[in-house]
Amino acid sequence: MAAINYFSQKPRFKLAQPRKTTSWIKNTIKHEGKSLLGLTYIFCTDEYLRQINIEFLDHKTYTDIITFNYNPSEKEIEGEIYISVDRVRENAKTFKTDFPTELNRVMIHGVLHLLGYNDKTKAEKAAMREKEDACLSLWK
Repeated sequence: MAAINYFSQKPRFKLAQPRKTTSWIKNTIKHEGKSLLGLTYIFCTDEYLRQINIEFLDHKTYTDIITFNYNPSEKEIEGEIYISVDRVRENAKTFKTDFPTELNRVMIHGVLHLLGYNDKTKAEKAAMREKEDACLSLWK
C-alpha cells in the first residue's frame, strides 16, 4: 500500500501518533475494499484553509476540512486533505470532546469522502456520522 504523508503550514503542527494514525487509515481503506495510491494531509490555519475554500470552491466561509479527490478509479484512493487545526480545536470545545478525538474524526471524514461517502443531505450526514463513529471505535 502507498504512503500517507503529513505536512503542516505555519504554525508548525505535528501529529501525535503518525504511525498509529497511518495504520488506522490504511485499515479503513482496506476494509472498504479499496487500495491506497497516495494520501497527503496538510494541517493549516483557519485563514489558510479559508483562502483555499474561496479559491477552489467559491465559498467564503471557514471550514475544518477540504478534501481534493484524485481517485483514478473506483477501486483506488488518492487525494489531498487540508485540515484547519484552529477549527478542529474550536469544534472540540463546541462538541465537548478532546482535540485528538475531534482531529481523528475530521481526518477519517476526509478519507470517507474519498471512499465515496457524501454528506450533502440529512440522510447522508447521518450515515457519514455513523461511519465516522465506527471508524473512531477502531482507533482504540
